[in-house]
Amino acid sequence: MIVIRKNILLIATGGTIASKPTEFGLMPSITSEEILRHVPQIAEFCEVTTVQLMNIDSSHMSPNRWIQIVECVRENYEKYDGFVITHGTDTLAYSASALSYLIQNSTKPIVMTGSQKSIYLQDTDARKNLKDAFIYACDDKANGVKIVFDSKVILGTRARKTRTHSYNAFDSVDYPIIAIIFNDKVVYYIEEEINNNVIFYDKLNTDVNIIKLVPGIHPEIFDFIGEKSDVIIIEGFGVGGLPDYDGKNTLAKKVKKLIDSGKIIVFSTSVPHEGSNIEVYEVGNVIKSNFGILENYNMTIESTVCKLMWITAQYKDIKKVKEVFYTPISHDIVL
Repeated sequence: MIVIRKNILLIATGGTIASKPTEFGLMPSITSEEILRHVPQIAEFCEVTTVQLMNIDSSHMSPNRWIQIVECVRENYEKYDGFVITHGTDTLAYSASALSYLIQNSTKPIVMTGSQKSIYLQDTDARKNLKDAFIYACDDKANGVKIVFDSKVILGTRARKTRTHSYNAFDSVDYPIIAIIFNDKVVYYIEEEINNNVIFYDKLNTDVNIIKLVPGIHPEIFDFIGEKSDVIIIEGFGVGGLPDYDGKNTLAKKVKKLIDSGKIIVFSTSVPHEGSNIEVYEVGNVIKSNFGILENYNMTIESTVCKLMWITAQYKDIKKVKEVFYTPISHDIVL
């Protein structure tokens, strides 16, 4: 039996996996070639080309850099069987969400990974995560944007960093993990087939912001953020709603003013699991009934932000925005 070796492109962007200590703290400085040399076993089962797209702390990751990653994948899409992107963990869930909307219907795997400790250390999760990412990228059933971390394969739209130090840093929020890497093999829980042609997008609207409710929040914050935003996500308490602190429904009036001025308002929740449902209580039901706002239900906040950046870069009509927002993409929302 002839085994065809896959050709994989490693796209390095920096992060802890590529960091070394400096007098000011850890800083990305290890190149893509150096990263690969730390895991020589990868060369035993695939051919790898590397590109150093950027070398940054992932706190510096931004929408324009997401577009750079997409352009790199697009330019090389026909040349390679899959892609592995090394990335810092702090914004990895945002980047995976963004790529899930900017690169849709990919029959080829676009695998994102990183580590909690640098690859140059002896005691690190980096080598295993990198090897596992390549194992998944080489699998015949692999496709779409995924995060591979701590032996888990997670949908890009469902991942969230839930631990700051532990190796099991990422969870799949309110959706099963796709697979695990076990004994250097991919064991699937969910298998997906993609039959459509890949679509690349190159525009994002960065005027999307979040207001996180805290008890006693100043109403003027809504005015200030409204001036700087096309879309405002209100991250509330529990299943959702707007409090009334002064008996005059000042917060509700602020939201109504924003809606009347053409802003898109989306309600979310600060609770990590099970999502929003603002119609349950009077504090939310009245708002939804009267204002016609959107609600992200069981979407992650990372996917909510990135989906709205993508949608509002393509469409301006609120009815179309609502239609596309509630259209599932890579299982980002379950209605």
